[in-house]
Amino acid sequence: MKATGEYMRSVPVRTNHVLLGAGIDVALTLLAMFLSSEIRLALPFGKDLNEPTVRVNWVVYALTAMIWLAAFAQFGLYTRRWVRLRDEWGTVTLAVLVALFILAGILYMTFRQISRLQFVYFGALDLILLIAVRAVRTRMESWRAAAKDRDLWRILIAGSGPAGRSLAAQLVAAGGRPSGIQVVGFLDDDATKQNQVIDGLCVIGTLDMAIEVIQRERICEIVLALPRDNYSRMLALITELERLPASVQVSLVPDVLDLSWFHTRVDDVNGVPLLRLHESPLNGPARTVKRLMDIVLSSLLLICAAPAMALVALIVRLDSPGPVIIRQKRIGEYAQPFEMLKFRTMAQGGGAEERRSGGEGEEKNLQYPVFNPSGLHKRPDDPRVTRAGRVLRRYSLDELPQLVNVLRGEMSLVGPRPELPWLVDRYESWQRHRFAAPPGMTGWWQIRGRSDRPMHLNVEDDLYYIRNYSLWLDVVILLRTIPVVLSGKGAY
Repeated sequence: MKATGEYMRSVPVRTNHVLLGAGIDVALTLLAMFLSSEIRLALPFGKDLNEPTVRVNWVVYALTAMIWLAAFAQFGLYTRRWVRLRDEWGTVTLAVLVALFILAGILYMTFRQISRLQFVYFGALDLILLIAVRAVRTRMESWRAAAKDRDLWRILIAGSGPAGRSLAAQLVAAGGRPSGIQVVGFLDDDATKQNQVIDGLCVIGTLDMAIEVIQRERICEIVLALPRDNYSRMLALITELERLPASVQVSLVPDVLDLSWFHTRVDDVNGVPLLRLHESPLNGPARTVKRLMDIVLSSLLLICAAPAMALVALIVRLDSPGPVIIRQKRIGEYAQPFEMLKFRTMAQGGGAEERRSGGEGEEKNLQYPVFNPSGLHKRPDDPRVTRAGRVLRRYSLDELPQLVNVLRGEMSLVGPRPELPWLVDRYESWQRHRFAAPPGMTGWWQIRGRSDRPMHLNVEDDLYYIRNYSLWLDVVILLRTIPVVLSGKGAY
C-alpha cells in the first residue's frame, strides 16, 4: 500500500529508468566540470590563469560524482516520477545547491587551486544542463504518450464519494499527457451511479467488477477511496485484489478519522504495520537541516540588522513613553507557550500588546473586537498604534527582535503563524494540527495577504504549509517575503 500523501508527488518508477537517470545526471555534472575549465580559460574575467592551473584532478571528479549521487538520492529525485515539472526543477535546484556547498567545503580543505570563478561556472552550467535534460525528457515522454496510450499511467478509483472525487480532481488537474497520468474512471456499488458521469469521469462498474475492469482497461493502479462505513467491504476488496499481478499498484486513500489532516508514517513492529498519526513532518534530517538554516540565517540577519534595530529602538523611545521591546505570550510548536519579542508599536496601556506574561488576558484588553465585520484580524485605523508604530508595522520592522526567538529555537524563519493563547482555546481539533511545526517569522500566510486575509484562513494556510513542507518551500517563502514586506500591502 502507498500513502496518498506521497502519491500526489510521485508514481512508481522502474529500476532501469532510475539507473539511466542517475547515469545521465553524473555524466552531465562531470561534463559541466570539464567545460568550466574550458570556459575559465576562454572568458577573460578575473585573474589570468594558465591551462595546468584550471585542470581538475581526477579525484575531484570522483568526489563530485559521489556527492551528486548522494544529494540527488537524498532529495528523492530517483524514487519518484514527478507529476509537476516545476516541482522537480525546484528540487533539482536545491539538491545542486546543497551538493555545491558540500563540494566547496571539501575543496577548501583539499584542492584549493580551483578558482572561485571556475566553481561558479561549474555550478551554473551544471544546473542548466540538469534542468534542460529533464525538460527534454518530459517533452519526449509527452510525444511518446501521445502516440501510445499504453505508456500512460492509468488509474482506476474505487469509490465515487467525496474522497474519491477529491482525489480524481487533483489527479486530473495535475495529470494529463505531460505527466503520463490518466484517470480512467470510478468503481461504485451504488446502482444509481452506474454509467453516470461524475466530475467528468464515468462510473464504469461495481466493486465486484474490479478485476475485470482492471484487465480490460489496462489499469496500472487502483486507488481505494471508500468511506469509513465500508471498512469491511474494503478489506474484502483488498483480499480479492491480491490475485492481481505485482505490476498493478494498489493504493489507499485513508478516510478513517480524516487522516488527511495528519502527517503519518508507517512502522513495522514485529511484522505488524502501525500507522503513526502524530508523526511530525520535521523529524529526522529535515528538522536538522531546517534548524541549521535558522541558526545560520538568523545570526547573519541579526548582525546585518543590528544598526537598523538600534535606530528603530531609538525612534520608539523618542516617539512615545514605554518599553522599547515588548513580550507577547504566544503558542508555539507542540502547543507550548513562549514569549515572542517585538518592538512596541502601540501607546503604553493602549492594548494587549503591552501585556507581559501574567495578569489579565489579551482578549480583555482589546478596545475593538478581534473579528470586525470584514473578518480581518487587525484594523487599519486602530487609534492605539503610534506614529512610529504605523511605519514599523507597514514594513514589518517591529518583528526584527523575533530573530532572537529563532536563535533560541522558539520560532523558525518560516512556519505557521504564532497564535494568541485565547484564540487557541477556541480551536477545533483539526486546527490544532498547525502546532506540528515551529511558528515562523514569515510563512505561507504572510505571502498570501498578511492582515488583508480573513483570520480563519490563516489556519488553512498553516495546514497547507505543514502538509506540503519541504526545504525548497521554505526557500521559496523566504524569497517571496521580500517583495511582500517592501510593498507594505496588508500590514497595519
